[in-house]
Amino acid sequence: MTKRKTAEMPRHRRSADEARQRILDAAERRLRETGPGSIRLQEVASDVGISHPAVLHHFGSREGLVRAVVERALERLQADLVADLAAAAEGRPLDGAALFERVFETFEERGHGRLVAWLLLSGYDPFDSDLAREGWAKIAETTHALRVRRRAGGEKPSYKDTRFTIVLSALALFGEAIAGDSTFGMAGFEANARTGRTFRKWFATLLARHLDGEDEPR
Repeated sequence: MTKRKTAEMPRHRRSADEARQRILDAAERRLRETGPGSIRLQEVASDVGISHPAVLHHFGSREGLVRAVVERALERLQADLVADLAAAAEGRPLDGAALFERVFETFEERGHGRLVAWLLLSGYDPFDSDLAREGWAKIAETTHALRVRRRAGGEKPSYKDTRFTIVLSALALFGEAIAGDSTFGMAGFEANARTGRTFRKWFATLLARHLDGEDEPR
């Protein structure tokens, strides 16, 4: 009686980067569905089908995983914004309101605003990285180049003003993600999604007029 050799199915070994991305995807899913408190290493590990120590191997701690979730989201958002601005510089219409909606969706609907606030209050600056600064610089440079082109023949806008305008946008959208409903309610508006969309559309129009105009604070 001969023994048959059973062919074993080859195991798929994930690369370190693939495993890291799967962990980040699982953590971001939990953030979006149930908030920052649901990002727990053991539960994220279970979602991915790996061990708790494997998550620690890639991120060191829960705080390290949270930082990585925010950093990846910011990098992707910055890349999208640069692509939209670059397309506008080549002649495609730029929808400022839609751009603001994308930023707000990252901060509020996907929960990253709350994570950023938690990290800042914990003494960690999620924006203090070379990649974040490089992304910010590209956004500022591309926005300014578009602004200069639109003002061809007129007074050249200052780069400082362009950067301050972007800072104002970021602070406004981040603040709305954290305290928008409370602030709208205090101001006498209905605290709902419709008010938020109306505010962001108004704000985008206000900033577009400033960027295209010639009056700048000194």
